[in-house]
Amino acid sequence: MSEKTIQRSVVVAGRRFDLTSRGAIAALRDVDPEPIVAHYVVIGGKRFPPKQVIGELTGLDRADFTSHQARRTLMRLGFAVGRRRLDTASTPSGRVISKQQVAAPGDDLADQLRALAGQWVAVANGEVLHAAATPHELVSWLTRHGVAAQSMFRAPEDELAVTGIAPL
Repeated sequence: MSEKTIQRSVVVAGRRFDLTSRGAIAALRDVDPEPIVAHYVVIGGKRFPPKQVIGELTGLDRADFTSHQARRTLMRLGFAVGRRRLDTASTPSGRVISKQQVAAPGDDLADQLRALAGQWVAVANGEVLHAAATPHELVSWLTRHGVAAQSMFRAPEDELAVTGIAPL
């Protein structure tokens, strides 16, 4: 991978940290993203809440800094950040909760699924909630976070699997 590493010295919650984009990618490689509330940052092809990322990188309690500070820091490291617009949906118990949909133009479900080829995905309201290597990992994540999916399936591995055409 020949991506340029960006390094920044930042002050978060009154403490100085030297962060790098490559270090952030490495630190979050095996971390499951938590559900997105309003803002997200894309790291290693996954969408994370910005406060989760800064908490992981610094060890600080999330109450010690704002979402704005986290987003600004991550943008300075070169990561794409976005905001979701809110819809409503209900949990399995029938309680109405906020359910988010991506507001980014051109980022439809098919585009999201291409990046998740071969993984098990949970979908609600036309958006991928989470992806995992096995259905067990996916259901565990949904259960831990109290999130309900409208459907779960394995994303096709390639265009042949999508179309159902056998290779010649």
